[in-house]
Parts: sequence; structure tokens; C-alpha cells
Amino acid sequence: MRVWQDIRSMNPAAPSPLRTRRLDLVPATAAHLKAELFDRRAFARMLGARVPSAWPPSLYDRAAVKYTLKRQRAAPQRGWSTWYLLLRTDTAPVLVGICGFKGPPEEGMVEVGYGVLQYFQRRGLASEATTALTRWAFSHPRVELVIAHTLAELTPSIRVLEKCGFTQRGTPLEEGAIRFEITREEFLGASASPR
Repeated sequence: MRVWQDIRSMNPAAPSPLRTRRLDLVPATAAHLKAELFDRRAFARMLGARVPSAWPPSLYDRAAVKYTLKRQRAAPQRGWSTWYLLLRTDTAPVLVGICGFKGPPEEGMVEVGYGVLQYFQRRGLASEATTALTRWAFSHPRVELVIAHTLAELTPSIRVLEKCGFTQRGTPLEEGAIRFEITREEFLGASASPR
């Protein structure tokens, strides 16, 4: 809990971390992103977690971190950016991936993305995190639609979205990608029905 209080003091506008069955989702601040780029020890200390040597997950590179840092410095994203996925263990939490949004809601829509280190894949962690962030997005009255893009050959990514209730539809915003969507009504209906 101490680490979470430190996060709030770094950026009082940042949302509180989210807790799922196995994960703590921590919203990235500019301080996190700077440490991630330049000081791995400080980064681990700030998260209160072990950062595996294999960090970062594929498709989340230095350019992505720099871009996010630039946006955070220009204007706090208040959760509409990167969230770190910390897997709780019997010892210290372990940083296993990222999840997040490409920006704040526009015309009632946000786009979610995710990535998990290869060693921690196939455990449902991406689905668990994506569901938590989709719920968080729909807790904001301005959000009516959450979308995601992936590639047709990324079968595990498609499975994540399907497990989270997303449906392939809509015109992709990215060339070569396929688009998935879930509406507020679909998400709330799926959350209410027994599984």
C-alpha cells in the first residue's frame, strides 16, 4: 500500500491502482516512464516490484515509452495511458506486462492495448488486465465504446479480446490491422450474466 501512496504523491491527478484477482495495475506517471528509460533500479523501487531482465514485452519499445513520457509531460493523462501489470507473489510483486489506452476518450471511444512478457503468457493475465481496464473505462460516463486493434496472425491476442467480450467489427484505424469493439451495454450485460 505504501507504493500506491507514493504514486499518488508523484501525481495527485493519477487514478488509484486497480486490483484484480492476481494483479495490481499501476498507472504510469512521468516519473515511472523516465525511470523505465534510464534507471531500472529506480523503476523497480518506484513500482515496489521486481523487473525481470526480459523487460519489456514485445511491441512495447523505447520509442513507445518516450512517446508516452512526452504526452505525460505535456498533460497528465489521468489513467488514459500506460498501466503496469504487477503479478502478486508470495515474495515481491513481479512486473509482467503493460496494458493501457492510446489516449483519453474521443467522441465516446477509447482504444485499449496490452502486452505481457513471454514467460508469463498463456496464464490469462492479459485478459484479466484488459477486463479491469475496460471496466475502469466504462466507469467514466463519457466512454460508450472501447476498441482494440490486432493483427489477424496474432491468434493469442485475438483470444484475449474474445475472452474479454470484444467482437471483431468496425473499420480498422490502422492499416493491416483488424478491429475489435465492445460497447458499454455489451460489457455491462456480459458482466451481469453468470459464466
